[in-house]
Amino acid sequence: MPSSENVLTNSYSMYIPHNMTTQDLSPLENEIEKIKNELRDIGEMRPGSLTLQYKIPDQKKGPYYQLSFTHKMRSRTHYVRLDQVEEIRKQIEVYKRFKNLVERWIVLAIEHSQVKMKQ
Repeated sequence: MPSSENVLTNSYSMYIPHNMTTQDLSPLENEIEKIKNELRDIGEMRPGSLTLQYKIPDQKKGPYYQLSFTHKMRSRTHYVRLDQVEEIRKQIEVYKRFKNLVERWIVLAIEHSQVKMKQ
């Protein structure tokens, strides 16, 4: 592991040597471009979690699906028809992928900025 005198770290424990050059920015820039391309093609998405509920929980009678999510600091709940369950699941997975890509982009952008500031 590099010594603390010549390394910058962020909350993801990625190490950035102080002597990184402009050429070393290329891998960061390439990774950011890949993320942008993935985001362009991301498709339909929605936040939330999908759960199976019952009208009579003790007897497990009257099953139905419920979508719960928070948007603009408000909790929301929607009933989901059985024929829409798979599509909603896919949209939730796409949203999770979107959030992961954005988080990765932010980490790379911070690293990129740190390297440029040290040059």
